[in-house]
Amino acid sequence: CFHSALKLVAGKAKANTTDSAMGARVSIGSNDNSQFQLSVVLEVFLPNVTPEQAQGAADAEYQACPYSNATRGNIDVQVKIVDD
Repeated sequence: CFHSALKLVAGKAKANTTDSAMGARVSIGSNDNSQFQLSVVLEVFLPNVTPEQAQGAADAEYQACPYSNATRGNIDVQVKIVDD
């Protein structure tokens, strides 16, 4: 879902999303209250745009994604641009 939305957002910005990919790393840790909490790192690969364009598209997509909106504030999420 995130990848499809990322391609939509990047496409609206006229960014080339050919060969784009993404992955997610999910982990479980404890929060400040010693309770278990999920943590996610979303890894975005957009090889045909500058790192700045990729980060801008990923940040915009994160604000628009239905899953991101549903979990915002409940799960620690980092969006990371990867180059390979």
